[in-house]
Amino acid sequence: MAASSGDDVPRPNPLPSALVSNLQSVLAARRPPPAEEASATADEASAPEVESSGAPVADEAPAKPAVLLTCAGGIRSAGLAALVDALVAGGRCDVHVCAPESDKPACGHSITIRETVAATSVDFTGAKAFEISGTPVDCVSLGLSGRLFSWSAPALVISGINAGPNCGYEMFHSSAIAAAREALLYDVPSIAISLNWKKDDSKDSDFKDAAEVCLPLIHAALEDIKKGTFLRGCLLNIGVPSSPTANKGFKLTKQSVYCPAQSWQGVSTSRPSHATHFMGMHQSLGIQLAQLGKDASAAGAARRINAQKKTVEVESVASTGKPEVRETVKKFFRAEFIEKQHESLDEDIDLRALENGFISITPLNVHGEPEAEAPASDWLSVAVGLDKAKEDSLVTSEEQDAPAVAEEKEAPSAT
Repeated sequence: MAASSGDDVPRPNPLPSALVSNLQSVLAARRPPPAEEASATADEASAPEVESSGAPVADEAPAKPAVLLTCAGGIRSAGLAALVDALVAGGRCDVHVCAPESDKPACGHSITIRETVAATSVDFTGAKAFEISGTPVDCVSLGLSGRLFSWSAPALVISGINAGPNCGYEMFHSSAIAAAREALLYDVPSIAISLNWKKDDSKDSDFKDAAEVCLPLIHAALEDIKKGTFLRGCLLNIGVPSSPTANKGFKLTKQSVYCPAQSWQGVSTSRPSHATHFMGMHQSLGIQLAQLGKDASAAGAARRINAQKKTVEVESVASTGKPEVRETVKKFFRAEFIEKQHESLDEDIDLRALENGFISITPLNVHGEPEAEAPASDWLSVAVGLDKAKEDSLVTSEEQDAPAVAEEKEAPSAT
C-alpha cells in the first residue's frame, strides 16, 4: 500500500486539510470580472429601447435577495454600520436592518413579553432600518413577522458584526448567536459574524476590514440559497481574527469547550460607574451627559429616601412581649468575565483558529451543538472554489499531499 501523509491518519473529528490553506485569492476571483459588469450595464441601458419598441417584454430581471441584519451591539454599533456599508456597496442584495436601540450583550435567547416593543425608523444610506426597544432575538422575530418589512421572508439573516469572539460555551450567553438561531427556528438561513476584538489594540476601522473579508462568503451563501444548495439545519458562526486584513484564510472549525471564568464583585451601588456610560462607541455626547444627569439625580433621590425611611419587617412577638424586628439587608454585585488559560486547545477548534489568524467557520445546529462536518465542508469547498485553490496554492506541502490522497482513493478499486 502506498505511503500516506500525516493527514491520512484517522482522527476523532477529521477536517479537510485543504481548508487550512490561504483562500483569499480564490475569494477575490469569485467577484464578477469587469467584463461581466460592463455587459450587465449594457443590458440595463438597452432595456428601455426594447420596451419603447412595443415588442413583448421578456421576464424582468429577478429582484435582489433581501437580507435582514441585526447586531447585539445596537443600532449605532460600528460593526453593524460596516456590514451595512459593505453589503450596500456590493449591490447584490436589498439590505434591511432591525437592531436593538442599545447594546445588548450576553442576554442569550431572551425575548420581551408582557411589554410593548417600540420600533423607530433610522436613517441608513441604502437600507431600510428600524431600532427596536427589545433584545436581538426580538429584532429578528419582529423583522421576520412581516409587520415591519413587506416580505414573506428574507433570503438570509446576518447577526453582526459583534465585538468580541463567540467561541466555545460563550455561545450560550451570546446575543449574537441567539439572534442567528432565532432565524433558524423560522427555517431562514443565518450567519453570525464576530470580530476578535482586542481592548487595547482593535479600532473601529477593523470592523470595515472584517466586513470586506466576509463579503465574498456572504455573496456565495446568497447564490447557493437561490440555487437551494446552501446548508440546511445549521447556522454559520464566523469569527474574524483581530487583524482582518492579515488573516490566513477560512478554516472550518469545531466548537470548543472553552468558557471564561465568571467572577462576582461586590459594589456599593446598583448603578454602573460613570465611566461605563462612555464605553458606547457611537452614542452622542449629549445622550451620555443626559444619562449621567439621570444617574446622579436617581442616586441622590435614593440616598434621601434611604436616610428618611428604613424597611423593617415584624416577624413575631417575643416572649418578653416586644416585637422582633429584622432589618432587610441589600447588597450589590457585578459579574465580570476573566479569560482562562487554554494552552492545550486543539488546532481545529474555533478559538485556536482565531488566535492563529484564520477566519473561523463553525456550523451550529439549532440545538447549539456542532453540526456534522461533512455537509459544511462540501459547501465551503464549493463556495470558495477549493479545486482552484489547490492549483493556485503556494503551499508546497499541499501540492505534495495531493498525489498521496488521490492514490489512496484509487486503492480500493484496485483490490
